[in-house]
Amino acid sequence: MKSITLPLLSCCALFAQTFPLDSLDALKLNKVSAQTTSYIGRAALHVTEPKEPAAGEDKLVVLTKTQFRDGVIELDLAGKPGAGAAAAARGFVGIAFRVAPDLSKFECFYLRPTNGRAEDQERRNHSVQYTSFPDYPWQRTRKETPSKYETYADLVPGEWTKLRLEVRGLKARLYVNGVQQPTLIVNDLKLGETSGHIALWIGPGTDAYFANLRVSP
Repeated sequence: MKSITLPLLSCCALFAQTFPLDSLDALKLNKVSAQTTSYIGRAALHVTEPKEPAAGEDKLVVLTKTQFRDGVIELDLAGKPGAGAAAAARGFVGIAFRVAPDLSKFECFYLRPTNGRAEDQERRNHSVQYTSFPDYPWQRTRKETPSKYETYADLVPGEWTKLRLEVRGLKARLYVNGVQQPTLIVNDLKLGETSGHIALWIGPGTDAYFANLRVSP
């Protein structure tokens, strides 16, 4: 049966919505640069910081035709430190959801690809992260609730990684590279049961690629 693609996904949508990310149409860029390209055999969106990077954790490519509360978000992404990035760069790359219209608030799960196979175990333990912008950055959660909102996953910088994020109310479960059990579980999403846009997210010093975004109930 032929799949049905809708122009707008609401929290009550009955069908899956797909975004091949092979066009800049209906995308809003915030503190990032983006262009379509081909990467490791896939049509993709290439996202980096602009030549003069802006401060802040709100580096987003917002999918303006989405309105998401609960459901499943799936996508392929790849991240690595960009040329000339600082030593602390990890290739930060992820997905934001329930993004407020003015981009002032959002939930986010992201990866630190260079940590996945680091020789230092503590770095490995910080491979996958949940944050809530702006009140719960990683610095706060790591200090107040160590290890609760981050964990390990096997990651390779610059290689395609498959994410599946299931969101229901205050709960979210992130699956990395097709594992059957969730890699990271969050039972207390900090923004509450809100709704908003879906966005692609990067951190400082990152060279990232995104492809095959799919959203379903």
